[in-house]
Amino acid sequence: MEGDTDGGVRVWLVERTYSDDEQNLIILTYATPDGERYFRKERALTSFTDVRDTTAAVDAEPGNLGAVDDADLREQYAAEAQRMAEVHEPDDVI
Repeated sequence: MEGDTDGGVRVWLVERTYSDDEQNLIILTYATPDGERYFRKERALTSFTDVRDTTAAVDAEPGNLGAVDDADLREQYAAEAQRMAEVHEPDDVI
């Protein structure tokens, strides 16, 4: 499958939101360049001494990917994933 790497499927950062339910929680959404599959990471906002970088892309296990059923969202994710892939290296810190 296109985008598959030895470590999984390459997905690109398409959305960064803050949780409404819990304070200090950020939700990172990564998607495949076709916008059909997504991977979501939740990360607690940490102190300044505990820095964890957010990269332009990650490699996700195929079993951890969800399907994007909404056509508009799929189009949005595809456009953003392709834009990120064009302007960033996978390990660029975003």
